[in-house]
Amino acid sequence: MARHPRRPAELAGKVFFARDAIQRGLLTRNELRSSAWRQLFHNVYADARLAVSHRTRCLAAASWLFPPGCLVAGRSAVALLGGPVPGPDEPVEVLVDPASRFGPLAGLLIHVCRWSEDDVQRIEQVPVTNAVRTCWDLACWLDVVEAVALVDALLHVGVVRLAQLKAYLVRRRGARGVRRFAEVLSLVDGGAGSLPESRLRVRLVRAGLPRPVTQYVIERGNRFIARVDLAWPELKVAVEYDGLWHRDPDQFHRDRQRLNKMLGDDWIVLHVTSKRMKEDFPAVLAEIRTALAARRASCTA
Repeated sequence: MARHPRRPAELAGKVFFARDAIQRGLLTRNELRSSAWRQLFHNVYADARLAVSHRTRCLAAASWLFPPGCLVAGRSAVALLGGPVPGPDEPVEVLVDPASRFGPLAGLLIHVCRWSEDDVQRIEQVPVTNAVRTCWDLACWLDVVEAVALVDALLHVGVVRLAQLKAYLVRRRGARGVRRFAEVLSLVDGGAGSLPESRLRVRLVRAGLPRPVTQYVIERGNRFIARVDLAWPELKVAVEYDGLWHRDPDQFHRDRQRLNKMLGDDWIVLHVTSKRMKEDFPAVLAEIRTALAARRASCTA
């Protein structure tokens, strides 16, 4: 039998629980399999015309699947808190109290760990780990570079302060994961402009380079000249991360015009692309080390 894409008005443009829709007589199981609908999770569907984001999936999972004792957490919590958003098909991260016995379930990445009510906030009625607890979990679950990048992002949007994180570190002293959290806090910088910039900065510092200044503003006679991603101002060495936006010809022209203005002030500007970050990082590191060493030598000559 052909599957005709019929959309009842009650379900058009919405996310819904399939079992409920069938029990109400709005759809049959055969109609549910038509091209009119998209499955998000087991028994949770959406109108196929609906633009489904990671946020949509978080809200759907919490609304239709979570029993008591579950929170949106990790990278999914970062997204709901206003930070970077994972792709629409990335799994929703969930923090589950051991007593809840929830999961596994396709489309969810479940972490089992105890939490307290002090770790919770609600966003659109959805229980989410608050920003401080989210940062703790990121440090425990991810590698240091990625954890720092996401904590940087939360600091940058202002949903958490470094002083709060340091206070939480003191409260959790002795707990499993405290050393990783302390390491992450030693590397964070809320001035970072993007996840790739944070990743680059952390990799450079962990490789032994002095810590750069993020989003450094270069001025001449109190007039703005340029803002660079990473800088060692005392040596006039800067690093720019060239992301996808640099492929736009107009943006590329503006960037080069901006950086050319710096040459009169004797700045060295090195460029790092995502490809080089992934495939050629040792050479990137060597180039930056060479530039810093050359400037130190000229300063002492």
